[in-house]
Amino acid sequence: MTSRAVQRRSVARIVDVAALAGVSPGTASKALNGTGQLRAETVQRVRRAADQLGFTPDGVGRALSSGRSFTVGLVTTDSFGRFTIPVLQGAEDALGAGDMAVLLCDTRDDALREKHQLRMLASRRVDGIIVTGRRTDPRPPVEVPGPVPVVYAFQPSAREGDTSVVVDDAGGAAQAARHLLELGRRRVGHVTGWPEHHSARTRAAAVAGALGDALAGEPLFGAWSEQWGRQAVDVLLRRHPDLDAVSCGSDQIARGACDRLRELGRSVPEDVAVTGVDDWEVMALACRPPLTTVDLRLAEVGRRAAQLLLDAVDGREVPPRTVLPAQLVLRASTLGA
Repeated sequence: MTSRAVQRRSVARIVDVAALAGVSPGTASKALNGTGQLRAETVQRVRRAADQLGFTPDGVGRALSSGRSFTVGLVTTDSFGRFTIPVLQGAEDALGAGDMAVLLCDTRDDALREKHQLRMLASRRVDGIIVTGRRTDPRPPVEVPGPVPVVYAFQPSAREGDTSVVVDDAGGAAQAARHLLELGRRRVGHVTGWPEHHSARTRAAAVAGALGDALAGEPLFGAWSEQWGRQAVDVLLRRHPDLDAVSCGSDQIARGACDRLRELGRSVPEDVAVTGVDDWEVMALACRPPLTTVDLRLAEVGRRAAQLLLDAVDGREVPPRTVLPAQLVLRASTLGA
């Protein structure tokens, strides 16, 4: 390609796209902006012409003509990104189809910082806001200046009627517990995180309900850590020497439990089967053996939250609460090699 051709591609205008597609500049603009009532074949012809010329739409002009910024704010309390990154990836998948950008704001669990970030997003005239975090406890609703749609993802709003997308924590934990029973395990301990955390209490109650008489004593609450998983195994075996399975409230706890069982000469899963929750690959796949766990489907949470936000932006009615099923992922910690 000659330098002159390269230069033409770099300065292509909407009138050039329209001429190549055989339509008016106004029609070309509507086809690229997704506005107006145009035939699908016309839209495709205009987009092919734009691709051929290397035409890049003017984002500022698009925003001015539509009254939208084509940006969405994502506000999170999860500074480490463990839960936010998958939610963000899912949201971007859904928003990318509309050429919308995501502005990520980390509140660092600071209410004043969150308030400032919300004002900043409103001043930038974002089309909507997704609020997420690292816990499943209902959180206080955010106060956004102006009529900006808000959807809560993973961590729901405590205000009735707010739009929230959450995971069926109880269903996922019960599914893992039933899997252990189906394998013939009859003495199952449950180890989970902090008792003040909604997810720990919800999962423990679901496991206890699913296991019934197979539950070895009361659920053990502690920290979300490998160290706690190791310590809990010692407690369980001291109280229940016939223990044949451990249901864990997180992958970190489960990995610690597997390490301690191996140190004590207990084979996983031949002697004791182990399950976790999260399907956090850095933990689940590095566990020895790889961990059977509950996938919380965080990317799907983000995708669904973004889809609902787009519906709200377009003025369509959205449900106040959407519950997505969790998914059990089977690996060697219960099935063996």
